[in-house]
Amino acid sequence: MARPLVHLRRKVREGPSDAPGRVVDVLGRIGLVGYGIVHLIVAWLALQVAFGVPDAPPDADGAVGTIARTPGGVFALGIAAVGLLAFAVWQLMAAAVGFRWVSGGERMRKRVGAVAKAIAMSALAVIVLSYLTGMQSGGESTVQTVAADVLALPAGRALLGLGAAVVVFLACAMTYTGVRRTFMGDLDVRRLRPGLRHTIEVVGVAGHLARALALGVVGVLAGAAALFADPERAGGLDAALRTLGTTGLGAGLLALVAVGFAAFGLFCLADAATRRA
Repeated sequence: MARPLVHLRRKVREGPSDAPGRVVDVLGRIGLVGYGIVHLIVAWLALQVAFGVPDAPPDADGAVGTIARTPGGVFALGIAAVGLLAFAVWQLMAAAVGFRWVSGGERMRKRVGAVAKAIAMSALAVIVLSYLTGMQSGGESTVQTVAADVLALPAGRALLGLGAAVVVFLACAMTYTGVRRTFMGDLDVRRLRPGLRHTIEVVGVAGHLARALALGVVGVLAGAAALFADPERAGGLDAALRTLGTTGLGAGLLALVAVGFAAFGLFCLADAATRRA
């Protein structure tokens, strides 16, 4: 067991990032580009909902479906799926042996964050692969089905409530990342002009905070499903964004969050070019 770990550490130290080898590094950056494009499309779909197009599904399923319907979209999705899985591997390696430029609690937080990124990228890869194999996911119905299955278990309400609490915790952690700008530590921006570094920082803050708000609403919806033992109250990103649109601030808040998602998409493109962790 020790020898493979030593080998991994050596490959990480020798490469331009915490990816275990050049191939994974390149594919992972392609996956980050795909992740950014998905967020840009989600932002566009959310803006359509904000301005009165109710059938537009502003979530990963809707974005992947939009890409699939474009010329060459299926091929692009295939490349993106490989890249997303490569980035997930990269992040798992970073969680195991990476972030060597920090120590203590900060290194632990970054490693936990890397695991969360690996899960998010893997989940999006599954959505992409479901389209490529002709087995599209059911969007909100899938979320509600999972909630119903959990509620049917012994202590199901407690389990669903615990899951909701974890989602809210992740939203809080994402808020911390955005406010404290800790994501900049994962990038190698030393050779960039100050103005460009500042731009990356601004879109990163806006993107992380917008995603944190949406994720927090997903957690609240799951918590409501647990509290009332009603799986119909649960929902994914689509339901969360539509819920934001029905608040007192209405379409304006949804449009603002959509702009934040677009900012995160742009940040992912910069992330792909400069990531070291």
